[in-house]
Amino acid sequence: MAHGLALPGDVDDVAVEASPLVLLNACDAYLRRSEGQERVIGTLLGTVRGNVVVLKNSYAVPHNESDEQVAVDIDFHRTMFELNQRVNPDEVIVGWYSTGAGVTGSDALIQEFYKSECDNPVHVVVDTGLSNEDMAIRGYVSTELFLGGEQVGTEFHEVQVKTNLDDAERVGIDALKNTMTDKLTGEIEGLDATVGKLQTLLDVAYKYVDDVVEGRVEGNKEVGRYLADSLSSIPHIDPEEFEALFNDSVQDVLLVSYLASLTRTQLALATTLTTTALPI
Repeated sequence: MAHGLALPGDVDDVAVEASPLVLLNACDAYLRRSEGQERVIGTLLGTVRGNVVVLKNSYAVPHNESDEQVAVDIDFHRTMFELNQRVNPDEVIVGWYSTGAGVTGSDALIQEFYKSECDNPVHVVVDTGLSNEDMAIRGYVSTELFLGGEQVGTEFHEVQVKTNLDDAERVGIDALKNTMTDKLTGEIEGLDATVGKLQTLLDVAYKYVDDVVEGRVEGNKEVGRYLADSLSSIPHIDPEEFEALFNDSVQDVLLVSYLASLTRTQLALATTLTTTALPI
């Protein structure tokens, strides 16, 4: 049990950074759960950087639980960890996750098991039920409660959780969070939605700068530096030149799309002729 988090004096200083892979694994395990099973649990793998726990991967662990007893498939858990170590030796056990809306009474028992696997395991709760129309994720660390030198309970303290997403991962997570999505959007629809969001963000930034210049709000130096860095990263291209480049790119895409459609038609026609020519 050499790995784990060293709790600081103030648990508010602890933070958790989660990869979207952890969320997807939890959602997948929840969808594949046995009939009648209310929730699933799993092991969290990652690294510890000071007071920050970085969650990189996870896997579900079979279990059964009641109000007073929890049974965890320890052999399965350790076999999965050994297999993962062969591929990612830098990822160690840092805690466990469960699905649901919050901490339950049996979580203290599972927390005790994971304390034998790592120091100060973090407990992450993924709200797969979208109770607030959002895929909420909460993190907890625990401390022991003593009375007269004897442990009488376990107290969970909520800590900050941040999800690290790149642009491609954010699109996928947004699609999963939307309970009204019948199908994933196509390239054109996705581009249109992205441009619309970009236009909204530009309008917000423009209004903020205008309010600062007019003295309606007090400027923030950090926001100003961020806006300046963002603007300086944009290449300086003449509007006419940019329009020409954009139109050329659109023409290339349309040409490739046309050729692909023509190829599919030719293949379908060839298949039909071949089938027709077969002897009966």
